[in-house]
Amino acid sequence: MARPTIADLAEAAGVSVSTVDRVLNGRNPVRRKTAERVMEAAEEIGFYAANVIRHRLNAKQSSCKLGFLLLQGERSFYRNLAENLQQVADEQPDIAVKVETVFMEELTPAAVAREIVSLGERVDALGVVAAEHPLISQAIEEVQALGVPCFALVSSLTAGSGVSYIGLDNWKVGRTAGWAFANLCREPGKIATLIGSHRYRCQEMNEVGFRSYFREHTEGFQLLEPLSTVESRYLAAELVYELLEREPDLRGLYVTGGGITGVVAALQELGRAKDIVVVGYELMDSTRAALLDGTLNLIISHPMRKLAESTIHNMLAAVAAQKRHDSVPVASVRLPFDIYTPENL
Repeated sequence: MARPTIADLAEAAGVSVSTVDRVLNGRNPVRRKTAERVMEAAEEIGFYAANVIRHRLNAKQSSCKLGFLLLQGERSFYRNLAENLQQVADEQPDIAVKVETVFMEELTPAAVAREIVSLGERVDALGVVAAEHPLISQAIEEVQALGVPCFALVSSLTAGSGVSYIGLDNWKVGRTAGWAFANLCREPGKIATLIGSHRYRCQEMNEVGFRSYFREHTEGFQLLEPLSTVESRYLAAELVYELLEREPDLRGLYVTGGGITGVVAALQELGRAKDIVVVGYELMDSTRAALLDGTLNLIISHPMRKLAESTIHNMLAAVAAQKRHDSVPVASVRLPFDIYTPENL
């Protein structure tokens, strides 16, 4: 039998001939999983340079373990974030990136702090979504003292040694929400705000920017004191029931944190889905459906893929600097946010 050609290998691996050429010659980076697939196909069909491919992969082999501490696993946003982080990690061309993700169900500061320390002892860099609290700051200090760079994702955190942040400019997010109400409400009136917890700095800054916009640009609107959902969709639904009974002339509802699915369910059950302007967060299956049926008017969302790419890139850069014994700079990455209405889905 004729020995297998590059074209045969490309067909067996399900890639292009140019991709096989790049794997063989190493001129341009190829995703590691793609290169591994080419190597496995080369061994299966008896390609003459299978050993060369394996040697090239082994020569480039380096590894890194990244840890992520996210909020409840039942929440679509955090499941989506975890999936995107894993996908981007798998796509890295010259390093094998292992990801360990922990979803926190108990959100007390003590429980979160314990998990930060525990996970931090097992990884090369740590990404955290958490509320601001002295116990959490102390835990981050302990982890960074071990030489493990820490990154606050979505909501910024403080610690004496500095914590990198990757997320949105939440002051701008709040002002954008204010602009939306000022332009979408048919007439001025009362606007209610549901906040998960003021301990999440992203939500606190959302509200600050929101109130800042109304102080500067609008008249006739009354902003009610924010109500806390404690990041629970069930409590969010109860708060909507109570709020609309107490404020039947409510003009708008701003959901700055967790609980948006409970808000949607309550508005639909009460038959108030289309007579109140509602602005919320994160495009998911549930919020997409609510936008399309008119329950929600506008969604402000993290650019999930960009968030994952920036996170993995900055964490790997920090680990590389740590291994070279260079100083690890504190990063501050503020991503542009996405805006969705029923007309641009």
